[in-house]
Amino acid sequence: MSGDDLKDLVAKIIDMLGLTVDTIEVSVGHRTIVAITSVDTTLLGPAGEHLRALNTIVRRMVEQKYGEEASNFLIDVNGHHEAQMEVVRTTARMFAQRARLFKREVEMDPMSAYERLIVHELFAEDSQIETRSEGEGKFRHIVLKPR
Repeated sequence: MSGDDLKDLVAKIIDMLGLTVDTIEVSVGHRTIVAITSVDTTLLGPAGEHLRALNTIVRRMVEQKYGEEASNFLIDVNGHHEAQMEVVRTTARMFAQRARLFKREVEMDPMSAYERLIVHELFAEDSQIETRSEGEGKFRHIVLKPR
């Protein structure tokens, strides 16, 4: 699925919801990002719930029509998701510092698969900290361990 097709699909769904947005931009890279800017925060919802739902629905639609590989994208509204990921990175760095200082494993709170991926990538090249995921389902979390 091309970036333009994805942009058109997201625009169509937003229109069907009766919402208006200022811009929709698609950037293709390691992960395709559909960046939406809007003064209307309805699309974001409380604590990002509507945004998560929109991501799930659009991904399933794309997956159904184009296959699982085509659904590797993320819809973000007003930079909300990137701001959340920066909080995850900052927290992970703080916990890693704790693991280095006390020379003990440190467990992070449960997080989504994408958040765990961000943390694993953050420490992939770190010679002092290794990461692993533990737990099941919504309790799955990262453990940071000094090497």
